[in-house]
Amino acid sequence: MYTSHEDIGYDFEDGPKDKKTLKPHPNIDGGWAWMMVLSSFFVHILIMGSQMALGVLNVEWLEEFHQSRGLTAWVSSLSMGITLIVGPFIGLFINTCGCRQTAIIGGLVNSLGWVLSAYAANVHYLFITFGVAAGLGSGMAYLPAVVMVGRYFQKRRALAQGLSTTGTGFGTFLMTVLLKYLCAEYGWRNAMLIQGAVSLNLCVCGALMRPLSPGKTPNDPGEKDLRVLPAHSTESVKSNGQHGRTEEKDGGPGNEETLCDLQAQECPDQAGHMKNMCALRILKTVSWLTMRVRKGFEDWYSGYFGTASLFTNRMFVAFIFWALFAYSSFVIPFIHLPEIVNLYNLSEQNDVFPLTSIIAIVHIFGKVILGVIADLPCISVWNVFLLANFTLVLSIFILPLMHTYAGLAVICALIGFSSGYFSLMPVVTEDLVGIEHLANAYGIIICANGISALLGPPFAGWIYDITQKYDFSFYICGLLYMIGILFLLIQPCIRIIEQSRRKYMDGAHV
Repeated sequence: MYTSHEDIGYDFEDGPKDKKTLKPHPNIDGGWAWMMVLSSFFVHILIMGSQMALGVLNVEWLEEFHQSRGLTAWVSSLSMGITLIVGPFIGLFINTCGCRQTAIIGGLVNSLGWVLSAYAANVHYLFITFGVAAGLGSGMAYLPAVVMVGRYFQKRRALAQGLSTTGTGFGTFLMTVLLKYLCAEYGWRNAMLIQGAVSLNLCVCGALMRPLSPGKTPNDPGEKDLRVLPAHSTESVKSNGQHGRTEEKDGGPGNEETLCDLQAQECPDQAGHMKNMCALRILKTVSWLTMRVRKGFEDWYSGYFGTASLFTNRMFVAFIFWALFAYSSFVIPFIHLPEIVNLYNLSEQNDVFPLTSIIAIVHIFGKVILGVIADLPCISVWNVFLLANFTLVLSIFILPLMHTYAGLAVICALIGFSSGYFSLMPVVTEDLVGIEHLANAYGIIICANGISALLGPPFAGWIYDITQKYDFSFYICGLLYMIGILFLLIQPCIRIIEQSRRKYMDGAHV
């Protein structure tokens, strides 16, 4: 489902000096690269799978806090929306700290958000702890997982990204079953505590994101100098001291502090000298961090705000407009289907096999099958993309008309299969903006998807509070979705007309 996000981080690097094309490396397209796929797969399970299963908790929150459906739905939509909206800004952390550190911090923040949410006294408390905190942590862990797969793969990038993103479908199925079991056995508060502990595995996934070292041999003089540079820079400052040889032998920060204490006892002059040396080391470290943060910010700013030319592309602007409505039509069923099932008295059948799990499982096959069809030389990617969109819109319009479990299951299967077009979005976007603008364009598309996920579920809940039906929510969202698709269809026609007019004017001048 989130294959549309996979290429956003190709230009992100762990350090400001890494902005160059990767040289041949034994781990490219093999070796540790497949550990990146495994790590990203579990990140998709823990983050995207959990978010798509929030409909289970949404029902519990409605019963616990007795708030309107529109207000309660903001909790889930905030978490999903912030995860996507902060995507471009997480690039600043990646450029400054690296993918591994960013993902580990994100795992800790996400886990903290789940744990604090277990003590919520009202829905507004959940807005901060779960919507903002857990959502921010999810964004910090998710984007590095996508970026690292892109770094480690060149020839097999599409295959690797496809395998890693299938974790979303598997995660939705697994997390839905897990949360339903935990809520039934231990209550929703204890379920969130347990889920918070499970989310700590994001830190393990982050630890697996080993930075890709330059393709140099161990005997390369440049790499050798790089390895000894920290110790050499420290000892060069101390070369005038009497205990320089002892420090070189010990060679560690802990031994250095012990040596400072011994010297302070033996020689007051040496203690003063070592204090100056320690102060100099701190100053050099602060200066290095400042330069790295500044360079990372400059790269991030130029990458996302230096692309005004993207907005002169009217087809891309129409694509953004489409993204604002398309994603909400996919998210709303995940959040509100459990409640719809209760309203239709289909809870027993849904407990056997949840409708959201049907969407998730079929979605996996949809991404693979649509990707294979789009790769056929005789078929246009745009045709497959638009046909899948029309199928999804049609499913959204038909969904309110189904009041039996079998009918809803068929429509959910159609929604899951047709939404597999998300795997085609990298190719479609590259066709619109070119390969040089692909990374920055995806950052903008992520924000559009995040806004859609943020506003869609609360809007559907608000419509229910007014009409006491979910039918109008699906009709309105489907109508807006159709308008977005029409924008995609109209723009090529306008471009063809303009090209024809331009050729006509050029011929008239001749």
